[in-house]
Amino acid sequence: MLRYAPLLLALIIGYVSYLFSARKSKRDLSRNSTPLKDPALNKLLGQMAQALDIPRVKVMIYEVEPVNGLAAPDGQIFITRGLLNKYSSGEISAAELASVVAHELGHIALGHSRRRLIDFGGQNLIRAVLMGVIGRYIPIIGGYIANALVQMFAASLSRKDEYEADAYGAALLLKSGIGLSAQISMFRKLESWGQRGGAPAWLMSHPETGQRIAAIEKLKASWEA
Repeated sequence: MLRYAPLLLALIIGYVSYLFSARKSKRDLSRNSTPLKDPALNKLLGQMAQALDIPRVKVMIYEVEPVNGLAAPDGQIFITRGLLNKYSSGEISAAELASVVAHELGHIALGHSRRRLIDFGGQNLIRAVLMGVIGRYIPIIGGYIANALVQMFAASLSRKDEYEADAYGAALLLKSGIGLSAQISMFRKLESWGQRGGAPAWLMSHPETGQRIAAIEKLKASWEA
């Protein structure tokens, strides 16, 4: 039984770390967020709410400059002030911003945000096993190899979630009458703003923009057929 103690400890540490991080993030988001108030955007959000048969789609503005959208584990949706500023300046349209919200709704509806608790614990367990196995044969650098392998694994899970959220968002945009052109153009603008950073594709938490667009266009063709 004692030989499994390190693995159990890794799971416990992963669970506690995730809870601590989630609580800290929730507190930070609550302190630095305000409700979205924009007639054009709220009209589109109303169309999505109607398509989902829910009273409303509530979106908060997270007062930070990086351009991003967030789906919190408790089901709240945030867009950053930096992203809203792009809309206010005319760089993106209301429909393009609504496509970001549709994507984040996908993460919530598909349980991605909450599932990360399980993934986080699993990654710690895998890391502990790999460090023990690889470290036995490759001392010193074994830990670095184990971390790199876990990062690759986590990135692949994240990319899968992104494709699923894209598909959900695309279906919602079609059903609500907003259409897919805004989603595709939003991806292209995000790419032009340098959102990918330059990390290797197999370490990126988000798929390549071209691949995401191709997946959406493939879905559109199948739905039209």
